[in-house]
Amino acid sequence: MSASSIGIIGGGQLGSMLAVAAKKLNIKTSIYSDDPIAPASNFSDLFFCGSYEDEEKIKQFLEGVDVVTFEFENIPFETLNRINKIKPVFPNPKVNRIVQNRLYEKDFLNKCNIRTTNYVSVNNESDLKSSSNLIPGILKTSTLGYDGKGQYKIDDKKQLDNINVDYKNHYILEKLVNLKKEISVIITRFGHQKYEIFEPIENNHEDQILKLSKIPAEIDEVLIKKSLEWASMIAEELNFIGTMCVEFFIDKNDNLYVNEIAPRVHNSGHLTINTHNISQFENHIRAVCGLEKIETKKLYDGRMFNLIGNDISIYRDKTFKDNEFFYDYLKTEIKEKRKMGHLTIIEK
Repeated sequence: MSASSIGIIGGGQLGSMLAVAAKKLNIKTSIYSDDPIAPASNFSDLFFCGSYEDEEKIKQFLEGVDVVTFEFENIPFETLNRINKIKPVFPNPKVNRIVQNRLYEKDFLNKCNIRTTNYVSVNNESDLKSSSNLIPGILKTSTLGYDGKGQYKIDDKKQLDNINVDYKNHYILEKLVNLKKEISVIITRFGHQKYEIFEPIENNHEDQILKLSKIPAEIDEVLIKKSLEWASMIAEELNFIGTMCVEFFIDKNDNLYVNEIAPRVHNSGHLTINTHNISQFENHIRAVCGLEKIETKKLYDGRMFNLIGNDISIYRDKTFKDNEFFYDYLKTEIKEKRKMGHLTIIEK
């Protein structure tokens, strides 16, 4: 039986676009966020504001929904697990246990015989200094952190004496890949061996924040096949329901590595709203609500530009061509390095 209402935890732009996709399918939406001015409140039928530990407020949120999903992965596992005992959560909270921790995630991938960069767990200064074989590398917090937060690039061994980190946190040191390109594969799993998968998307970052995504990616057929195969394997091994993204590195020798898994709709997939008959957001809603799987087809090639910080001010006053699609996330405060909107340009 399909769901007629969905609860979305998280009130950012991904929550907004999920709510829009749900409304298109006549599914009632409720947003739960700890931000009283969450942008997604502009697009949902109901909005609840409270902390992720507020059991009474969460109970109110759950009363009006059939299923629950989330727009970002750093919601406490305990919160999602508690909710899952009352209303079904998709993807299952067990997935977050793996992907919320970079060390667990890389261990999982290697057990699946999927290549990652070399890495080591770092708990103290001694661990770091004994891992000099992974320099040049990036020291990252094992949990939390996105868009470059909680990351320290180490270019040579001399820097090891000057790294100032709080070892109350747990870290992972990853060897740098001699990077040629970054790509992502977005896949929606509806059940055992039931998928809709988008061809690889090529991504460019500035200051560790996604700036441009384009489809198709300029890579060869071998890499296309391997990236789609690995994304499918990961979704199946996780017993995933919904849309997820696998981010890949390609090195100068055309070796493919999985960088990380995002257990949700993804920034690089925003362009699918305009390039495909079914977007990543609609596929996610269809999967988690038990609706029909419809074959996803690309209609146009396209490029998506993130509008960061003050970029949004320029675009709010622009006139656009018929192949340009501007999305304002309606965030009340403009901040440096904050994603404020995006522009998709399709090639008709």
